[in-house]
Amino acid sequence: MGESRPARVARLLSVRALVLGVVVLAGFALLFPTVRAYLGQQAELDALAAQVTEAEQEEEALRHELDRWEDPAYVAAQARERLGYVMPGETSYRVIDPEVVVEEPADGEPTTPTTGPTLPAGGAVNPWYTTVWDSVQAAGEAEVPDGATEPGTEPGTAPATSSADATTPAGGEG
Repeated sequence: MGESRPARVARLLSVRALVLGVVVLAGFALLFPTVRAYLGQQAELDALAAQVTEAEQEEEALRHELDRWEDPAYVAAQARERLGYVMPGETSYRVIDPEVVVEEPADGEPTTPTTGPTLPAGGAVNPWYTTVWDSVQAAGEAEVPDGATEPGTEPGTAPATSSADATTPAGGEG
């Protein structure tokens, strides 16, 4: 009836280990969601603190810019730059797209294609792709001069075409 002392100690130790494991597991199951929520809220709090700092810096920059508008010299400089205003007695010069401006030679003669940039008739400037497309269309409508040959033929010989060639596919017989 009596168990040996080592067997009783081993059984008691395994029961204690099992109870301890269950308690630790239950504690982990109860504490894990709370700790996870705490860490998530701490990260969110840090992000919000960074946003507040950024907003305060932006507010300071806007206040500084608002203070600059109190200075009459700054207001005058902004009116000149943004609105093109000039002080009484000054002359304003405005350069319109330097690529489009018509230049006149120093001797007073009107410009020609060889003396400087010019605008097309009517002053309209087309985009480059419109010019290329017009060139392609003009090339397709141009007549072929006499004596010109088609590709793949010898100069002076007429291209050999027959009704059979026109209906035969490239692979051979049809």
